[in-house]
Amino acid sequence: MSFYVYILYSPSRDQYYTGFTHDITTRLFKHNAGATPSTRNGIPWKMVYSETKCDKHDAIVREREIKNMKSRIYIEKLLHNNLVG
Repeated sequence: MSFYVYILYSPSRDQYYTGFTHDITTRLFKHNAGATPSTRNGIPWKMVYSETKCDKHDAIVREREIKNMKSRIYIEKLLHNNLVG
C-alpha cells in the first residue's frame, strides 16, 4: 500500500494545509465535505501537491518535515519546483 503526503490550498482563506493519507481521493472529498474540523472553514480545498511514499512512516516523516518549515515560502517553492521540474 502506498501513502501520500499532500498539500491543499484554500482560495477563500489563501491558506495551505499539509497532511498524509493512503487514499488521496477520499481524503480530499472528506476535507471538502467538512469532515475534518481543522479544514472546515477553508472549503473548497484544491489539491496542489502530492508525493507518494512506500510506507506510512516515510509519509509521516515527510509531512512533519514540511509542517516544521512553518513557511509559506517553502511550500510555494516546493510547488514551483514541482511544476518546473
